[in-house]
Amino acid sequence: MNDTPDYFALNQELWDHWTGWHVHSDFYAVESVLAGADPLRPIETELLGVLTGQRLLHLQCHFGLDSLALARRGARVTGVDLSPQAVAAARELAQRAGLPLHFVCCNVYDALEHIAPEGFDVVFSSYGTIVWLPDLKPWAQVVAGALRTGGRLVFVDFHPVLMMLSEASLELQYAYFNRGPVLEMATGSYADRSQTASHPSVTWNHSLADVLGALLNAGLELRHFAEYDYSPFDCFRGLQEKSPGHYQLAARPGLLPMIFSIVAQKQRSDFSPE
Repeated sequence: MNDTPDYFALNQELWDHWTGWHVHSDFYAVESVLAGADPLRPIETELLGVLTGQRLLHLQCHFGLDSLALARRGARVTGVDLSPQAVAAARELAQRAGLPLHFVCCNVYDALEHIAPEGFDVVFSSYGTIVWLPDLKPWAQVVAGALRTGGRLVFVDFHPVLMMLSEASLELQYAYFNRGPVLEMATGSYADRSQTASHPSVTWNHSLADVLGALLNAGLELRHFAEYDYSPFDCFRGLQEKSPGHYQLAARPGLLPMIFSIVAQKQRSDFSPE
């Protein structure tokens, strides 16, 4: 008998609940985005560049708000997310926006079973994605398998050093390295702290070596890497806006890396990972 918890099922249930809160939250400001506001931040906007006519795969797209912005830039967007509630909301928003987006509901590890292999010019993923995955090797293989030769990954996420801190006390609590699943009870969400309901969450911290190593092992070549001492979102406790759109920990302003960005390119279609 297998007594191992189904971590993906727990997280799917969490994100199903969160989606119902998030689509109505001030954090996501859905109506403003539908009216034309751009939810993408300067870091990813600069790295993405011109997207007109580009085939873009948006991994772990949540309910597709950034997907709308990518489509408005001229990309042909396919979004992938684990949560049926999020994908249903994404399809509804795309319809309301009058944009021809395509959304797939599946585990990100299974994405290649639902899309055309080597069919994309860009794979995009951002902010709070890989922490929900236990192993980055299959994730990187999905990225490589989805890209055409010459295609690129544009990836921005929260820094693993930030993930070491207790949200309540901001003291060191978790390992920098992946020491297995971190099981917690999430009360409310990062986008709506007024909610009082709690749900189990399961995350994994991944070192930068894990991230870069997985991408290199999948045959991608690093074109850009950067670290930043701020978050563009007010989504953690204890943040203070030091300048417009730049949030730092009030207790440790400027001392810790908070996000990082990567651009990696696929150079060969016949590469076999180790």
